[in-house]
Amino acid sequence: MRILVDRLWPRGISKDKGQIDHWIKDVAPSNELRKWYGHEPSKWTEFRKRYFAELDANRDAVDVLRAAMGKKRTTFLFSSRECELNNAVALRDYLKKA
Repeated sequence: MRILVDRLWPRGISKDKGQIDHWIKDVAPSNELRKWYGHEPSKWTEFRKRYFAELDANRDAVDVLRAAMGKKRTTFLFSSRECELNNAVALRDYLKKA
């Protein structure tokens, strides 16, 4: 299962080429939070805190994500060049914690 978890479609990737099963943009960070974070490592801890609060307030979107995942092995797709400190990593951590 391949799920895109960004609010924006990645540039340069066609829907066919991306082989994306689901695009669940409602679990992505808000535009305001995304722009505030800007992938600055010094903001990572606060970003996660704020993002988790957004997810807590948006349980319906999290439920849609969980339903899409089912029991299948799932890969979260994201468009950031930052591989360690991005919303997909934070989302994975959020789901593990919940």
